[in-house]
Formats: sequence, C-alpha cells, structure tokens
Amino acid sequence: MSTSVLIIGGRSDIGLALAHRYAAAGYAVQLAARNAQGLAADAADIALRHGVEATLHELDILEAETFAPFVDGLPVLPNVAICVVGLLGEQSVSQQDPTVAARVMRSNYEGPALITGLLADRFEARGTGTLVGISSVAGERGRASNYVYGSAKAGYTAFLSGLRNRLAKTGVHVVTVIPGFVRTRMTEGMDLPPRLTAEPSEVAAAVFNATEKRRDVVYVKPVWRLVMAVIRALPERVFKSTKL
Repeated sequence: MSTSVLIIGGRSDIGLALAHRYAAAGYAVQLAARNAQGLAADAADIALRHGVEATLHELDILEAETFAPFVDGLPVLPNVAICVVGLLGEQSVSQQDPTVAARVMRSNYEGPALITGLLADRFEARGTGTLVGISSVAGERGRASNYVYGSAKAGYTAFLSGLRNRLAKTGVHVVTVIPGFVRTRMTEGMDLPPRLTAEPSEVAAAVFNATEKRRDVVYVKPVWRLVMAVIRALPERVFKSTKL
C-alpha cells in the first residue's frame, strides 16, 4: 500500500500547496473540505501531475458529530494527517458579535483540536503516524489587533503540545507548525512585511521536512522565533502601551 496524507482544509492555498508537495514525494492525497466536490479539478490535477491517487472527502470542521464517520469513511487511515483549517475573521467584528467570535474560536480551536484528537487515538491504536497542526504566532501572546483569533490558536498550540507529550512514548509523532504571515487569499489586501511573510509553497516545504525529520515545533520563517521571544518577554506594563 502507498503512503498517504490527509489534508484537512484542502481548499486553502496552504492545503493545496501541501497536497502537491506530498504528492510529489509519492504520497496518495486525501483532500478534506466543505463542498469537497468543488475540488474535483484540483484532485485531478494532483493525480495527473504526480501520478498518485487523490481523493475528496466532505468535512465541516464545525460539525464534530461527523468526525468519527468521516475518519471511518477514508479509503485508508493515512500515514500523515495535517490540519490546516483556519478562520482569521475581523477583530473589530468578533469583539462585538459573540456569534462571529464563536465561529472564529470554534474554527481555529474546537474543531481542529477534536479532529486531531480523534486521529491521534486511531494512530495510537495502529502504533504509527504523524499529526501536524498549523497554529499561529498570534497564539503566543494576546494582542489587541487579533486576540479572538489569537486566543483560539493559543488553545490549539497548547492542545498539540499536550498531545505530543502524551504520545511521546508511542509510535505517533505530533508536529506544531507556526507559519507567521503567509501570502494567501485570507491575507489578501494586507500590508505584509516581506521578511516575515512566507509563500504557501514555503509552508508546505517546512511541513514536509518536519514530518520527515520528526521535528516538534517549527517556525516556517525562523526569524519569527526571535520576534515572538521579544514580544513574550515584554513586561505587561510595557506591552499595554504597544500597538500590536
């Protein structure tokens, strides 16, 4: 049987870049997304270009009751599962509308954590596998500009850390990937600093290398490790005066 990768959030720019990177290495690709049939052309392109099987799987990250049937319906339990689901939202809207805030929080923490945890149990029962969660620098310290989104990503980062600790003595490895800014449809129109901004292909390459080398926590742009160390180290009285 061929090795396979499951990409949850397969419609995103990063998700499709991941699909091509793993397919280029010979992995069969399972693309999961809402309205998955809309990715038929992408799946056909992946299969034709890389000579691997590419399948589509319907999944709504906000419908936790469907997660177990979703996993059971996969053609094979994958070797690698990557959750790249994310919803940035607008902080100004989220802080005023609890319904919007709840959707951002559930899309970035509750759903990703629950599906990752379910896959972790299946991988542990099998004895092998690699789980990858895409988190964010926004989760490393709450900032006025995006604390609703950031709080959810902080939760997912903590969940991945605990899961990695729990599974450390098993054959299952857990990777946390922190991309920083990424040039995607989600950030279109934003003024992004070039040195701190990655392309989807860079994220895909970093994730692939991390799974191959069994890394634990990966910053796609290494400079972010220093940037966030400085931000985390700021005393609260100083931090309150910043515009971050």
